[in-house]
Amino acid sequence: MTTRIWHQSFTVLRDVPGYEAAMRSHLARVLRPDTEVVFHGQAEGTYPGNYPGDDIGYGYTYWMHGNQWIAAGRAAASQGFDAYAMCTLPNPMLREARSMLDIPVIGFGETCFHLATMFGQRFAVVLFIDRMIPLYREQIRGYGLEARCAGIFASGLRFADVLSGFDAPSAVITRFQEVARRIIAETGADVIIPGEVPLNLLLAINGVNRVDDVPVLDGLASTMKMAELMVDLHRVTGIRHSRHGWANSVPSDGRVEEVMRFYGVDRLRF
Repeated sequence: MTTRIWHQSFTVLRDVPGYEAAMRSHLARVLRPDTEVVFHGQAEGTYPGNYPGDDIGYGYTYWMHGNQWIAAGRAAASQGFDAYAMCTLPNPMLREARSMLDIPVIGFGETCFHLATMFGQRFAVVLFIDRMIPLYREQIRGYGLEARCAGIFASGLRFADVLSGFDAPSAVITRFQEVARRIIAETGADVIIPGEVPLNLLLAINGVNRVDDVPVLDGLASTMKMAELMVDLHRVTGIRHSRHGWANSVPSDGRVEEVMRFYGVDRLRF
């Protein structure tokens, strides 16, 4: 049976066509032949340039952009997709999206953090939007994984470095390996998560899945394979998200639409 997954990025994909092409090629190798992935990004014009970090590195603008993730999730459900994959490390409004959708909702960050504990005892995160480190600390604490996290570290790379690295990856790979070796030596981390998806993808398509004895998690592949698994579990066992309690409950579709209209969020279309 075919599985249709709505992939959602925090970038405007039309602004970074090489990045989208690399994701498409990588996932074609990773996923089952009967899995269809439809790629989506933020609405055109969301950012003044092709780099989202200038906005999502600040709490208020990060949460405002999060409204697009709810709109995209609702579109995925209404268009008959089997799963909604939030392919960004901070997975904004993940809990809220789950409360509003009956299809599986999978978060990149949540998947990576939990899965890393199955490959080692303590994981470290390496990223390039270092302003977001406090958010990830808060999320990891909320997942109950604080004791399993060796730390969250800036790579010293920039978004532009990673994008240009898809054509000439050696400098980015070398820099990542240097930073990872230092983190491993100083913290004892035994799993490394390359934080944002562009860095994750560059490493994965170039076969970087270990630094010496330490595994490097391919979070994009893991998130999309988790989406397949969650769809399979629903089909086989009937399991769905909890609807008990404040965090899991949602008002009627009619009231949601009224609130979205009141705040102007209804104009977001995917």
